[in-house]
Amino acid sequence: MKKLFIACCALLLSVGSFAQDPNFYIYLCFGQSNMEGNARYEAQDTIVNPRFQVLSAVDNSEVGRLKGKWYPARAPLCRKGTGLGPADYFGRTMVENLPENVRVGVVHVAIGGCRIELFQKDKYKEYIKTAPEWMKGMLKAYDDDPYARLVEMAKLAQKDGVIKGILMHQGESNTGEKEWPLKVKDVYDNLLADLNLRGQDVPLIAGEVVNADHGGTCASMNPIIATLPEV
Repeated sequence: MKKLFIACCALLLSVGSFAQDPNFYIYLCFGQSNMEGNARYEAQDTIVNPRFQVLSAVDNSEVGRLKGKWYPARAPLCRKGTGLGPADYFGRTMVENLPENVRVGVVHVAIGGCRIELFQKDKYKEYIKTAPEWMKGMLKAYDDDPYARLVEMAKLAQKDGVIKGILMHQGESNTGEKEWPLKVKDVYDNLLADLNLRGQDVPLIAGEVVNADHGGTCASMNPIIATLPEV
């Protein structure tokens, strides 16, 4: 009986290992409005290579998605009422340039106008207390804890594939704050710890905001964003 039990356990472990596809590359995406997606999407943006998938972090009646399920990654990736964002063509470009046997999946959680504190485990509750009314509906979609939802969905994604990177587009609402890189590091370190990841395997990729020569009102944040590799 003991040998049978051990054999059954070994079989279960084997089945679990086969369920995770090493050629399914997962990227976590978080941030504020630029990551959320503000650009209006067009018909061409609703046609996507089936190798590019999104794990829906919320129920989305606009495109018929349920939370925690994989779907072809047609826009919008975030929530009902959002638009085209950087994750859309990140994923499309990746599948165009990767071998045919590799799929790309994104887990997408973003809140327009939020400060980085919203994703800090020890700061988000205080931040939400002072959040503007227009933000509260968006927060409710994530049960008032976007970080926890990101981790919850990431753990589901890890059953199917391998997390290869974390994409962040945030900073406008923290413009000019020299301590912002340390807050980002706190979020990144927590994600690595909560998902049992190693930094050398899972880089953080951060986007800049619009430059001054293109009318960017938060362009002064770019030199601060550029210091992220130093923290």
